[in-house]
Amino acid sequence: MKKKVTLKQIAKELDVSISTVSKSLRNSLEIGEETRLKVQAFAKFYHYKPNNIALSLKNRKTKTIGIIIPEIVHYFFSTVINGIEHVANEKGYSVIICLSDDSFDKEVLNMELLANGSIDGFIMSLSKETQQKKDFHHISEVINQGMPVVMFDRVTNAIHCDKVINNDELAAYEAVQSLIDKGRRKIALVTTVDYVSVGKLRTDGYTKALLDNKIPFDENRIIKIENIDNCGIKIEKLLEDKAIDAVFAVNELFAVTIIKTANKMGIKVPEDLAVIAFTDGIISKYSTPTITTISQRGMEMGRVAAKILIERLESEEDELEEDEEEVYKTVVIETRLIERESTN
Repeated sequence: MKKKVTLKQIAKELDVSISTVSKSLRNSLEIGEETRLKVQAFAKFYHYKPNNIALSLKNRKTKTIGIIIPEIVHYFFSTVINGIEHVANEKGYSVIICLSDDSFDKEVLNMELLANGSIDGFIMSLSKETQQKKDFHHISEVINQGMPVVMFDRVTNAIHCDKVINNDELAAYEAVQSLIDKGRRKIALVTTVDYVSVGKLRTDGYTKALLDNKIPFDENRIIKIENIDNCGIKIEKLLEDKAIDAVFAVNELFAVTIIKTANKMGIKVPEDLAVIAFTDGIISKYSTPTITTISQRGMEMGRVAAKILIERLESEEDELEEDEEEVYKTVVIETRLIERESTN
């Protein structure tokens, strides 16, 4: 299938700005007749068809930001939304929130719906299925038409855009190191499937911490969970290994399940089994025992993502020529370890 020509490609070929191409295609009198006709002829020859994203972007501003998240059950995502809304409201923007439910198809539909003149830009975290499929065409199309996208948490290097992340590998490394420093040597890992970017990075951090401390790596002490609803059986089987003295979980829902299963099996936390997890949510603070966590600082992540997007929306994009390289930023939000009863 022939690749669809974009505004950026037309601008590059004709050595004009994206704004000039957009205005020429709308027959704006701001652009000289010769340039307008040249752009229109080029677009016609290559069968360029402007879509609703391009038309809405320059014709009007909605002062609305679209947020797409995989799920709402995790405390982390709710804090990110809180941070986004705080900054957006300060700047006079509204937000529309959509859930992908970790579905590729739903993520694509949400993006198409919101991009159809409803919003000015996106803040999003990728669904599991999108990462599994490695299909990001819907995001590329939006960006190619000039609508900014900021990714957070679950991101991909395949898309050039602004990103806000934690250093998940380093945070996991430091969490496991803290367990080792407390004398724990038989440390298990409860993580997500590998195609979820953050789960893969946290697994890498876990592995590196063991190897750096010359602790033998045992793949039987790693379980990968795709669905929280049926993880109890896998965790129970893991804890049947009586030698395990600590578990690192990549989210607090896994951690709570580990503690609940340990209690059922007569394993005392933290005396027999230390537990540490990502995400410093309400569950971690009020569970019994309270859970040592890595705070991802979701509120700050949301604030930073909103600031980056709004800065792009309010910048003088009309002045950007196509031969100028677009510069994107990746902001790393520092995590912190919060020690509680599950490791003491």
